[in-house]
Amino acid sequence: MSRRIAVVTSSRADYGFIKPVLREIVARPALQMELLVTGSHLMKEFGRTESEILADRFPISARIPIGHAVESPAGMADALGRSISSFAQLFAACRPDILVVIADRYEMFGAAVAGVTSGLTVAHISGGDLTEGVLDDAFRHALTKLCHLHFPSNEQSAARIRQMGEEPWRIHVVGEPSLDALTPTEWLTDEELAQKIGIDPSEWEPPLLVTLHPVTLKPERIAAQVAHLTMVLDEYRRLIVITAANGDAGGQLINDALCAYAQRRPRTRFVKSLGWVAYASLMRRARAMIGNSSSGLLEAPSFELPAVNVGDRQQGRLRAANVIDVADDTSDIRTGLEQALSDAFRERLKGLVNPYYDRRSSQKIVNVLETVELGEQIRMKRFQICT
Repeated sequence: MSRRIAVVTSSRADYGFIKPVLREIVARPALQMELLVTGSHLMKEFGRTESEILADRFPISARIPIGHAVESPAGMADALGRSISSFAQLFAACRPDILVVIADRYEMFGAAVAGVTSGLTVAHISGGDLTEGVLDDAFRHALTKLCHLHFPSNEQSAARIRQMGEEPWRIHVVGEPSLDALTPTEWLTDEELAQKIGIDPSEWEPPLLVTLHPVTLKPERIAAQVAHLTMVLDEYRRLIVITAANGDAGGQLINDALCAYAQRRPRTRFVKSLGWVAYASLMRRARAMIGNSSSGLLEAPSFELPAVNVGDRQQGRLRAANVIDVADDTSDIRTGLEQALSDAFRERLKGLVNPYYDRRSSQKIVNVLETVELGEQIRMKRFQICT
């Protein structure tokens, strides 16, 4: 009888992250994948990105809507409550052998709470990281204590998981699975990228890639952060591609402001969602990227791409030499972008090793999912004192 592995995906970001794992699960005859789609995948405001999943021919086992775009902390709490309730109802009717959640989103936390209270074995990918500027940091560490299996991307993160009292046999350092998908056979051509972002191919040039997400622990700073960033972008005279913020409180404010900015600024495009292949292809061809997306730390090193990381959203996370950390003010952002665009900085990145790359991340994860012994032993967690 096949072992049933349910995987939760809530956004374009975690779908690109988890897609190589989905492929690996589907390729195993002893496993049956159940894909549970929720969050911004189902929202018109974020481009209804479940279309990307369907285009990849992954069957969707269940859709779990949790409402419209979150516009306030109260809205996030309400969405979290609906997420727990909806997933609990799903698991009451259909019980997978293992539930897989990813990273740090509140939608993932809702699924994990419902899974644990339903008596499921829950596995967590990418625990132990730090992003001290956002609420996601707390959700990630709470997920660690809820879950039974841990797949951190690096040894630093694994050490933090052990510090939280998790037994070593539960922890498997596997690298970043999204990097398994960086294959040259999938890259879009420059002409295809131009069409994707909505410009004439004759106007194509390597763009500046901009992605800004809300810093949820400092909601009062969001408007100022957008203003500081756009003041610097006003001084840049070449092609800019802006991708939408995530579904956290404050994300819609950022999207409205940057969409309006793109409409009035020449050679600027705002896109709700590019899909993983197009986004990775843009990173491969971009002059630099700027904002506060985790992709600047996780994937950009594989492209030797300079990444200007604005503010403290990614504070504490492992980073390679491509990352230029700057304060959330106009002067510092300007200086960081000038450094990122310089030939000297780009030259120093040649041969850069991505600290998150393992080569076999997805295979390692699915090997454990396929072979781990299930039952009372794995669900009965014991606190391990770290010495």
